[in-house]
Amino acid sequence: FQKFTADFTKMKVCASLTMAVATIAIASKNVRAFSVALNKVFVPVKSSLNSNVGGMSEELGIPCEEECALEAYPNLPASVHPGVLSGQAMLDLLEDAKTKGYAIPAVNCVTSSSINACLEAARKNDAPIIIQFSSGGSQFYGGKSLDNTNYAAAIAGAVSGAFHVRTMAEQYGVPVILHTDHCAKKLLPWIDGLLDASERYFKKHGEPLFSSHMIDLSEEPIEENIDICKDYLKRMSTMGMILEMELGITGGEEDGVNNEDVDIEDLYSKPEEIYQVYEELSPISPLFTIAAAFGNVHGVYSPGNVRLEPKILSRAQAYISDKLGNNAPADKKPVMFVFHGGSGSDVSDIQEAIGYGVVK
Repeated sequence: FQKFTADFTKMKVCASLTMAVATIAIASKNVRAFSVALNKVFVPVKSSLNSNVGGMSEELGIPCEEECALEAYPNLPASVHPGVLSGQAMLDLLEDAKTKGYAIPAVNCVTSSSINACLEAARKNDAPIIIQFSSGGSQFYGGKSLDNTNYAAAIAGAVSGAFHVRTMAEQYGVPVILHTDHCAKKLLPWIDGLLDASERYFKKHGEPLFSSHMIDLSEEPIEENIDICKDYLKRMSTMGMILEMELGITGGEEDGVNNEDVDIEDLYSKPEEIYQVYEELSPISPLFTIAAAFGNVHGVYSPGNVRLEPKILSRAQAYISDKLGNNAPADKKPVMFVFHGGSGSDVSDIQEAIGYGVVK
């Protein structure tokens, strides 16, 4: 490896970093020790929620050059920069998507190779991307042989993946929202561990490690769902993180969660329920999105086997706008929606949903 150092300086730095983190992860017996070790590897730098151009690349001594040396994009808000977004830059990007009528693809990754493939695709298409980890995917990223008691392996794997994304997103010169997928009630300790990591990172860097997290309490009573989400939104919004909450159930199966036999009525959210969420979360922060159910399911199904009703989203936007009266936004789309189970869906349904405020 050393004889190629002159030609592959960047590769050596990234490989050394990866080896160091991997060694720490294997040696660590708990998440706290792992986090302390990570803090020794990554030297703190000063940055802000809205400006982190070249943050990780400069910290590691591998500055972006040529095409990836961008500070902004001509077709995106000025605050959007290469690398992981949070705070106002992330909110500006999602608002831009809602205004211009496009959605940002979110891909679950389980290896560094799949992360790199996403970054390469985003760069080739001159587009932002959402890279996300599930709890199972996070555990796989850390290695199946690690003890996952109290979700320690899943936390370590997600943190390791987050640092890889932060390192390479700037090298590819693309804006990334770094997200975690469905977190049911039993998985909340996993998110708690990741929020602990983001809070430590925030103290050193002025921004969270992750951009956003999804809390999926759709199987719980709606009042409990909202109350828990309010608590998490208070904690997350202070760092400029977005909370994605789920209302209604997404059908199908994903990451070991099987909703293939749920009642049909649970696959369709009601405008009144969506407004209830909006009314409760908005006073806390605008940093939230809603994954409302409109018949969408996880998995790839033959055409005709999935009955999507995107107009549920349109009715909800109209209902909430009416409730807001003069305080409703000019576009009459107060909610940023998330579309789960997009794989295999009809293109016309996806386009229609985007027209109703779907941004992810």
